[in-house]
Amino acid sequence: MTTVRGARARARDEVTAAIKDEARRQLAAEGAAKLSLRAVARELGMVSSALYRYFPSRDDLLTALIVDAYDALGAAAEAALRATSPAASSAGAPAAAPVTSGTGAPTATRATPGAGASAASPGPAAPGAPATPGAPPTPGASDPAGPQVTPRGRWVVVCRAVREWAKAHPHEYALIYGSPVPGYSAPQATVAPASRAAHVLLAVLREAHRADGVAPPPLAADLRAEGERLAAELAPDLPPALVLAFVGAWCQLFGLVSFEVFGHFHRVVEDPEAFFTHAADRLGRDLGLLR
Repeated sequence: MTTVRGARARARDEVTAAIKDEARRQLAAEGAAKLSLRAVARELGMVSSALYRYFPSRDDLLTALIVDAYDALGAAAEAALRATSPAASSAGAPAAAPVTSGTGAPTATRATPGAGASAASPGPAAPGAPATPGAPPTPGASDPAGPQVTPRGRWVVVCRAVREWAKAHPHEYALIYGSPVPGYSAPQATVAPASRAAHVLLAVLREAHRADGVAPPPLAADLRAEGERLAAELAPDLPPALVLAFVGAWCQLFGLVSFEVFGHFHRVVEDPEAFFTHAADRLGRDLGLLR
């Protein structure tokens, strides 16, 4: 009986994967707004009623694709950060533990991301994924695959990993950071996956803060309440000025990535690789990362 259940589970996983693969193909061809369960079923040679047993509605399928995209982006960021740690200096090093809050436990979140939504407020971190190749050296940092990379160098390495994933998966990136899908409202299940990449960058700041390697900009009087609220919700172990600056840097990071992925740098920036690396380094400097 156990063997039968295992075979059924494998078969269900295979069909689910095929449905999502076809849905991603349709995203690339038609966009998220035109995603149709009937069209997916037709391309797979399934009757619609059979597909509904896997995804009861278009929104359920969209949510699965959104979660997969956020998780893939988060995994790329986590792998990049692992590649800068001393343990990563030898090939095949074991994966690091998931990035969590400063207390070692997942943090709370109030944002609910969705297709085309802005980056969610950092929430519970999710487990890591297999490592991907590390990024090249960054300004002012040693080799990111070695143990001596600086905090700002690690920040840039993770930012580059975000950009590289987005460039390699433009349609999935558009699903989570492009225009909202009409009629779709993302459920709470998308919040933790959306927070993974943010947690990685917060981990860089947290490490620098513990080592007295960050001097955040002054907190303006009219933003003190906002900074204190954000710090209490997102990273209670970090100064409000640093958390507030991080939120601004997070928005600027995805602005840089979106401009490139959506073609807004065409005939403007001729060397996007160097431009992005130096812009990400500047974000780290503006955050107060000293080296």
